[in-house]
Amino acid sequence: MSEPATILVVEDDRPLQDALVSTLATAGYKVLAAADGDEALKVLAESAVDLVVSDVQMQPVDGAELLRRLRRKNAAPPVLLMTAYGTIDQAVAAMRDGAVDYLVKPFEAEELERRVARFARPAPSAAARLGAEPIAEDPRSRALLDLAARVAQSDVTVLLTGESGTGKEVYARFIHARSKRRAGPFIAVNCAAIPEQMLEALLFGHEKGAFTGAQARSTGKFVQSNGGTILLDEITEMDLSLQAKLLRVLQEREVEPLGASKPVALDVRVVATSNRDLEQTVRDGEFREDLYYRLSVFPLQIPPLRERPGDVVALARRFVAARAHSLSEAALARLASYPWPGNVRELENVMQRALLYCDASGTIEPRHLVLDERARPAVSGGTTASGMTTAGGGTHASSPTIGAAGAPIGGLADELWEEETRRIVTALASSRGREQAAQQLGISGRTLRYKLQKMRRAGIQVPGDRA
Repeated sequence: MSEPATILVVEDDRPLQDALVSTLATAGYKVLAAADGDEALKVLAESAVDLVVSDVQMQPVDGAELLRRLRRKNAAPPVLLMTAYGTIDQAVAAMRDGAVDYLVKPFEAEELERRVARFARPAPSAAARLGAEPIAEDPRSRALLDLAARVAQSDVTVLLTGESGTGKEVYARFIHARSKRRAGPFIAVNCAAIPEQMLEALLFGHEKGAFTGAQARSTGKFVQSNGGTILLDEITEMDLSLQAKLLRVLQEREVEPLGASKPVALDVRVVATSNRDLEQTVRDGEFREDLYYRLSVFPLQIPPLRERPGDVVALARRFVAARAHSLSEAALARLASYPWPGNVRELENVMQRALLYCDASGTIEPRHLVLDERARPAVSGGTTASGMTTAGGGTHASSPTIGAAGAPIGGLADELWEEETRRIVTALASSRGREQAAQQLGISGRTLRYKLQKMRRAGIQVPGDRA
């Protein structure tokens, strides 16, 4: 097995730096740390690094300056930036200068791991999650995997739908791995995580000087995917104006980078995902009907984990296999009886925590499983004490959120989060679409989409999403 990637974390907030290092080390990566850009350059001069994860605002050398200095070097590692809301413009400018991606604080540990796995060699545990075939022990899952394997042999566009955390990206990678394009690239783009003002340039590319800040030519994700597969993750979060441009690209099978004089031919297989009810988004005017039919050539709906209980034990065993741990019969029974409102993502988090709590015996017992006992099996959503609608009829204890202090949210922040979520759900239920809900809440559509993503990761059923 190949060695895990080496990640350099550059962060001047020491508690946050410790949290980042701990998260990536637990995921199986080799992690180095620096307090600012100047110290990072010294580390890079002495050590081989596969990826730099850097804050934007630091003293005396910030993340943007670090990126500029690295661009002058040959074979410099890719840079993933972290930023707070107030410095998003800086992050956007830095990505135009060559950063590969960025995260907005606060973010969950699992989101950090997912982004890192895209740009560095996966650690052994990540390889097990991303490289292996989907678990399909349940009859419903076996039938779905069979269908996915058959459609992989064709070149048709595939639309994967299902609740957040069901494993849509795993199925997308499986389809790519089983296709005639498997030797080509697989590139995933999270349409919900990238600002509207730069998603077009990221997808379609741009020429040097095409817009303010475009200091270098970029080929774009579609061109980079030529000969392979591009995954448009959470496609329903894309702005309507960009949807029209995407439709033309899919129809013409060519892309014209911003500022370019002629289009570039494409040979790309498109896979799109959404955790929302696309037909409802079309009716609400939030998604183009013609684009929906262009993407929905072969739709596959991935059922939630509570509807495929036969997969629970097999998934749990996979998540602990890399550490050579086992699960007792009592632990397996407890896992099998739980409704998993957060789906596979929640199960993975539970098993990661169990590995940390487990003693030297190497056997995971029920006492090592931290489950939200308030969760109740249900076909439809329920409500919390404050009226929040939840997936699977229960609340979901989400994974720790990494923020300015690098610590899990708790106390007053929990109450504020619950009140904010209640207001968002109420606004969505009483308005005609999300644009009107955003106006009612006094926030931008982009901010609302970001907050909805957080709610989905917490296992909360968002009105308009597929139940």
